[in-house]
Amino acid sequence: MIGVIASAVGGVGAASAAAWTYGSLAPESQWFGPTIVAGRDAAEFALTFDDGPNDPWTGRLLDTLARFQVRATFFLIGKYVRERPDLVREIYAAGHLIGNHTVTHPWLAMQRAARVREELAGCNAALEDVLGQKVRFFRPPHGSRRPEVLQAARELGLTAVMWNAMGFDWRPKITVERIEAHLQRGIARNQQRGRGSNLLLHDGGHLAMGADRSQSVKATRMILEGHAPGKVRYVTADAWA
Repeated sequence: MIGVIASAVGGVGAASAAAWTYGSLAPESQWFGPTIVAGRDAAEFALTFDDGPNDPWTGRLLDTLARFQVRATFFLIGKYVRERPDLVREIYAAGHLIGNHTVTHPWLAMQRAARVREELAGCNAALEDVLGQKVRFFRPPHGSRRPEVLQAARELGLTAVMWNAMGFDWRPKITVERIEAHLQRGIARNQQRGRGSNLLLHDGGHLAMGADRSQSVKATRMILEGHAPGKVRYVTADAWA
């Protein structure tokens, strides 16, 4: 993907291409505009889930979160929202925060301005039809953004939410142990820096409904057992707005 981005900014030189790539893809970069990453309290955690709703794993994840009485943030794909509005309502009824993850999950930094707006506005419309209220937050798929993407989001009343610890649970055949290890490394790094931990996992997959996220559900339980509510505070992304 870096090579694709470098080609897109062809002629500006390797250093400029590298800077553009960093600004576009680095989760904590603020070069292209402000985004939410995490707060300044190392005892605050946010569990965030991308690419749902997804049957049956979203429902099983909701059961796990309910068992620990933890609220999370779900960034939902518009095409799946249209397919499973019942699951969207279930997420919302359980008290979780719902955000926009575009209609079809494209690399937004590589799209025309009109397509960017279509993706964001279309997902907003799908969610608002189901929830009956405005959506305030979005997560760019793959973290991919450029100044025009963040500007389009602001015009639609959306604030971008990134992350600072990733489970890499989208990788094929990854084990729950590896997912947890990735998250624990991110948590340790964040705590050394005095930052909260914004944990990125997935309850779905952008290629098709029905993606197997059993390992993600197990990893969520392991994180909640290892960093129990009461020892740390679980918040939704709006707490850091």
